[in-house]
Amino acid sequence: MAGETLDQIRHRREKRRRFEEAGVSPYPVRSRRDRSVASLLEHFTELEGSGDGFALAGRLVALRGHGKATFADLADESGRVQLYFKKDVLGEESYELVGLLDLGDFVGVRGRAMTTRTGEPTVAVKDWTLLAKSLRPLPVVKETRDESGGVIQHDALADVEARYRQRYLDLLLNPDSRERFKVRTRMTALIRRFLDGRGFLEVETPVLQPIYGGAAAAPFTTHHKKLDIPLYLRIADELYLKRLIIGGIEKVYEIGKDFRNEGMDRTHNPEFTQCELYQAFSDYNDMMVLFEELVRYLARELTGGTVITYRGREIDLAKNFRRLPVLVAIKEQTGVDLGIEPGRELDRKAVLNLADKHGLEYPDHAPTGRIIMGIFDAVAETLLQDPVFVIDYPADVSPLAKTKPDDPRLAERFEPHIAGLELGNAFSEQNDPDIQRRVMEVQARRRELGDEEAGVVDEDFLRALEYGMPPTGGLGIGVDRLAMLFTDAPSIQDVILFPQMRPKDIRAP
Repeated sequence: MAGETLDQIRHRREKRRRFEEAGVSPYPVRSRRDRSVASLLEHFTELEGSGDGFALAGRLVALRGHGKATFADLADESGRVQLYFKKDVLGEESYELVGLLDLGDFVGVRGRAMTTRTGEPTVAVKDWTLLAKSLRPLPVVKETRDESGGVIQHDALADVEARYRQRYLDLLLNPDSRERFKVRTRMTALIRRFLDGRGFLEVETPVLQPIYGGAAAAPFTTHHKKLDIPLYLRIADELYLKRLIIGGIEKVYEIGKDFRNEGMDRTHNPEFTQCELYQAFSDYNDMMVLFEELVRYLARELTGGTVITYRGREIDLAKNFRRLPVLVAIKEQTGVDLGIEPGRELDRKAVLNLADKHGLEYPDHAPTGRIIMGIFDAVAETLLQDPVFVIDYPADVSPLAKTKPDDPRLAERFEPHIAGLELGNAFSEQNDPDIQRRVMEVQARRRELGDEEAGVVDEDFLRALEYGMPPTGGLGIGVDRLAMLFTDAPSIQDVILFPQMRPKDIRAP
């Protein structure tokens, strides 16, 4: 196969040379077109009747020679249409160059609309121009036509890793993949429209930060030469957005990239897109209502209704989300009550015993809440299929959230889950600077003990908090995972154009 590919590349380069010898640039500076393929097909009948000419441009995706005539299919982003090159019309010299064309070449054509004897809309080419010579053969894709004449592609770049590494080929050969990313882009625009319509202000905050914070994650580290200081790619936008709440902007959001130096799986990529929003004079209950309204709005705008299907499972987003406390979920699945009753001390021994029963191991310094959440992750999957807010997390794994007034063991925090996908994280935000300092100092001590995901003390943020922050609800939404949900994608890599992958040594033949 490698030798065959090399021969094909050499053959195409030879054709490029022959174009150049004929005085034809294989990569001209300019191109002209006055309509898309979709526009042509939409107005085909009237164009055929008028006899007027028009200009198209696109990539050749099929070639069929028939002596003194050649048929080809030209595709642009909007669709594809058949071309008809005829020697008598083009002249011998121009038609001879048609024979140097390959699949994947970009051409511009001028012609008129005609219908073949088989009833297929066709462009009768009057003249044409090579716009870009394709020097590598496209992967071979088997095509058939359905009863209406539409093209059906089979096994278009079926190798999943190749689709991720060579996204340009995936987009070129898989219409479903192109549509998935169009839906993602539209979804992101709709999130902005939803928040803008509710009075939120979109902002930008630093990606390079002298102190990272706002989440439990290890950062990526870099260095600023001029300032001679370490900097970190942000793991969250939270602490800067809260500074804006302190500054008097009562509703604020940001959609941008965050970076976490962690493992990769079907729902995790080290570089991901998050929407974080904060609203003054609200709490985590208000954030639950806001999230429900957002996903219903997205569903209606993207699908026309509130019932969606993910991986074969039908989900009705019109129903209110169940509110499921973490400790209740664990008892439902295991029968073990780790301390549901308010005020009852969490039994660390019982927690460790239950963790051991499920094969979970933690260092001695691990906070009880982290072990509880490990148990939850291990046992609660079946509870997370229908829309649910998992609420009331252990306070010691929620350092930026306020605790429940009637149960300080727990934090006013929730994570929304749909179809098993964790889609976000939300708090009633901690606004007491003295409590926040104590919690940050505890986090810093845990970091000294080897917990690389523990936070650090951010003195500038604490100083800002001392000026006063009103009661605030905050919500972070994983945009990539939300895109998975609305495009029925099995992996986060399917909704990120260029997901992180281990580099391969690529040497061109």
